[in-house]
Amino acid sequence: MPIPTRNRRRIVVALTAVLAVAPLAGCRSSDASAENGDAASGRPQVTIMVGGIDKVIYLPAMLTQQLGYFDDEGVDVKLLTEPSGASAENVLVAGQVQGVVGFYDHTITLQAQGKCIESVVQLAKVPGEAEVVSTAAAKSITGAGDFSGKKLGVTSPGSSTDYLTQYLSAKNGIDTSDYTTVTAGAGSTFLAALDNGGIDAGMTTDPTIATVVSKGLGKVLIDMRTEEGTKKALGGLYPAASMYMDCAYVDQNPETVQKLVNAFAHTMQWISQHDAADIAAKMPTDYNGGDPALYEQSIKDSSPMFTTDGRMPEGGPETVLDVLGTFSDTVKAKKDDIDLSKTYTTTFVDNVS
Repeated sequence: MPIPTRNRRRIVVALTAVLAVAPLAGCRSSDASAENGDAASGRPQVTIMVGGIDKVIYLPAMLTQQLGYFDDEGVDVKLLTEPSGASAENVLVAGQVQGVVGFYDHTITLQAQGKCIESVVQLAKVPGEAEVVSTAAAKSITGAGDFSGKKLGVTSPGSSTDYLTQYLSAKNGIDTSDYTTVTAGAGSTFLAALDNGGIDAGMTTDPTIATVVSKGLGKVLIDMRTEEGTKKALGGLYPAASMYMDCAYVDQNPETVQKLVNAFAHTMQWISQHDAADIAAKMPTDYNGGDPALYEQSIKDSSPMFTTDGRMPEGGPETVLDVLGTFSDTVKAKKDDIDLSKTYTTTFVDNVS
C-alpha cells in the first residue's frame, strides 16, 4: 500500500533529527550503532539513508519496504533521504545510519580516504543517468565533443554525475576547464536551470529525464540507462546504485546484513518479473509528481539498469576505478593502492534464501 503523506513527513522529520545530532556525534564509528544489529534482542533495527528516495535509480529501497520484504525477513528498516549520494555517505561515515543506498563508486572514494565501506548488494549495473541537452542548445551540442564553452549541470561537485561528466568530456578531447560546472541538483531545480538557460546541458536521472522530454525542455544526448548505452559512453559497465555499509558493521552483524540482502535480492527478482505499471502501482502515490503516466514511463525507460539478483557485474568495479582514478583527485593519488575486493562483497548474495 502507498505510504500516506503523514508518514513521508515522518521520514523528513527523522532525517532532520539525524542531521541535527551528526555534528555533535562527530565521526563516530558505525561500531556504535551495532547495538541495533545481531547483538540486540528481538528484531534488529536498521536505518538506511537513500541518496534521493524518489529517484528511479534508487527505487528498490522504497519498493522493498512497500512489498513487505524487510518485514518478512524480520528486520525493522527506517528509510531516510538526502538529495545526493555524496551527502548520504557523510552521514554513514559519521555513524548515524547503518547503510546507504547510493552509488557504488563512493566505496572506492572512501577507501582512498582510509575508510572501509563495502557494497553488500548491487542494485544497478549501469548509472541509470543521461546527459540531456536543452532545446535551445540542441543545435550547438550534438555530443560530448561540443561541451567546450558550455554550462553543464551536475547534482553537486564531487558527485557521480560530476565525475561522469568529466570522463565523457575528456574522452572527447574536452578539458574540465573548457566548460562551466553548475550545481543543478535534480528534479525541479534541474528543470528550472535547463529551462531558464542556467545550464545548456546536464546529467540527471528519471523521473527528471522523462519530464525534460515530455515538456519539450530538451532531449537525451547520452543515455546510460541501458547496458548498450553505458558501454558506448564509458567503454564498459558502471555499477551504480547499491547498498553499502561500514565494513566493521558488516563483520559484527552478518545475520542482520543477510536479512537486508535477502530482502533486496527478492525485490530485484520481483522487478525483473513485473512491468513498469506494476512497479509504479506499488510505489507511494506522491512519487509520481501528479503525472502517473509519466512516472510509469520513467520506470520503463530506466528499469534496464537494474540487476536481477543483486550481483556485482563482472568488470564493473574496474570501469569505476578507471573513471575515478582519472578525475577524482582523492582517488587519483591512491589509485594503485585501491583494493577493489574490499569495496564490495558477494558473500551475502551467494547465501540469499
